[in-house]
Amino acid sequence: MGEQDSSLKSEKQAALKGIIRDLHAGVPVEKLRKTFARLIKDTSPEEIADMENSLIQEGFPVEEVQRLCDVHAQVFDKALKKAGKPGRIPGHPIHTFVQENKAAKSILKELKRAGKPLGKGDPGPGEIERFRETLARLREVEKHYARKENQLFPALETKHFLGPSKVMWGKHDEVRALFRKAAGELEAKDWAGAAATAKTISGAVKKLIFLEEKILYPTSARKLTTVDWARIKRGEHEIGYAWVKPSNLWDAQLADAAAKAEPEPPASAPTATPSAPIPSAPSDGTVELARGHLTPEQIDLLLKKIPVDITFVDENGRVRYYSDTEDRIFPRSPEVIGRQVQNCHPPKSLAVVNAIVQAFKDKTKDKAEFWIQKGGRFILIRYFALYDRGGNYRGVLEVSQDATEIRALQGERRLLDW
Repeated sequence: MGEQDSSLKSEKQAALKGIIRDLHAGVPVEKLRKTFARLIKDTSPEEIADMENSLIQEGFPVEEVQRLCDVHAQVFDKALKKAGKPGRIPGHPIHTFVQENKAAKSILKELKRAGKPLGKGDPGPGEIERFRETLARLREVEKHYARKENQLFPALETKHFLGPSKVMWGKHDEVRALFRKAAGELEAKDWAGAAATAKTISGAVKKLIFLEEKILYPTSARKLTTVDWARIKRGEHEIGYAWVKPSNLWDAQLADAAAKAEPEPPASAPTATPSAPIPSAPSDGTVELARGHLTPEQIDLLLKKIPVDITFVDENGRVRYYSDTEDRIFPRSPEVIGRQVQNCHPPKSLAVVNAIVQAFKDKTKDKAEFWIQKGGRFILIRYFALYDRGGNYRGVLEVSQDATEIRALQGERRLLDW
């Protein structure tokens, strides 16, 4: 983290402390609402949680930190009443999408100006660099598209609205292909070609913005419930955002709780042939994971099919699992389960094994990589430290991979080339 980011975080931390002290001193929540609203405007839910955790570690009573929820609830309620529609509140997925579109329009104007010298066929170095940088900035729109594809479209599919994922996704891919084309033209110093492709990209992006704001978002607002939007919001940060940092004013947890306390009317009727329902909770016999749920058989099948050898050693240094793949690079047998990891290595490498484990425990390192030649094959061996959500050391994952063919790959072969 840079010094500026660290300083900003410290300022926010101090502001939170001040709010908690005022609450403790009896200042009414209403008087603290504006201060809190300004604080969370550009603060993600993850940052809020991190700061609250830091406050607790510093000795602030948990009960006092929890009172921030009362302030947040008032801020959220006030914003909802003022905006009229959730999608107009900063932080709501629709609001974030629209803000990204505004940023895209601004960059498109810059790209148009930057492309003029290249269109003439003989640009200077500075003009080329300006065009390249502007095009790279615009390419962040791919995060915008990825969020639509992975967060918004699945929610619409549960309402049997399949058009966006079947049609608009294809338009996204066309834009992605144009970005690759422009990159190739820049590499080949085809300045006029790159400028022409950039113009085509601009037209395609503008058309998608129109379709989003005139059709997709209004339709999504009608079809999706608050619970749906809360689920979308929770997963957004894993994909990332294009150009903007969304506000935390529209809070998924508060919205979800309010919606469940007062059920919304059912979403509009299906507009397409119903698809298979998407399970939202584990069924009997499955293991609930952080992202999804699988049966033990499914877990075993996929771990055995992953084209790498996996071995897991727990925090106590004992081997707890290895993937029984068909062609293991290094032999394993069931007798290794429960064995101390130090006993699984020759004496000459014991000091290194202990050093790696200790570095992982101390958090001075979180991975170690080695590669060897074995029978004419190039073998990559990697060790990864595992930590739980609390940052506690939970063991080591060893991954061994025959990377011979991977090293020899050239050019590209895309899915549609199969």
